Amino acid sequence: MKTSTPKPQAPRWLLIDAEGQVLGRMASRIALLLRGKNKPSFSPHQVCGDHVVIVNAEKLTFTPAKFRRKTYYSHSGYLGHLRAIPLEKMFEEAPAKLIERSIRTMLPNNRLRPKILKRLHVFAGATHPFEAQKPVPTSLR
Repeated sequence: MKTSTPKPQAPRWLLIDAEGQVLGRMASRIALLLRGKNKPSFSPHQVCGDHVVIVNAEKLTFTPAKFRRKTYYSHSGYLGHLRAIPLEKMFEEAPAKLIERSIRTMLPNNRLRPKILKRLHVFAGATHPFEAQKPVPTSLR
């Protein structure tokens, strides 16, 4: 007996406004949408998620303590090359990169992750170039 795998549905375009959202909660819900786990035709070995456009990344909210204490680390593999960037500095320089990094770490670390991340589009301001795809405004609350 052969096992049948459903074909993934055509991806939708979802528009999410990050204004007033908390980073971790928003990122976990977006990772779910990108992966496609909210669809009945979900299959773990296929890319079956939707395209997600995030606007107003510069208007995220953080608790004051987290904004002061949180630090992101990256290491190149060489001795003494540990880089530490505070959340405050990273948010000022590149809020879109901060959202992409938090969503990337919530996705599985396998061959599908780069393909899934191509469907994520983050913008610091309120405008985006995907008007032709007509993204549907989506609420994460």
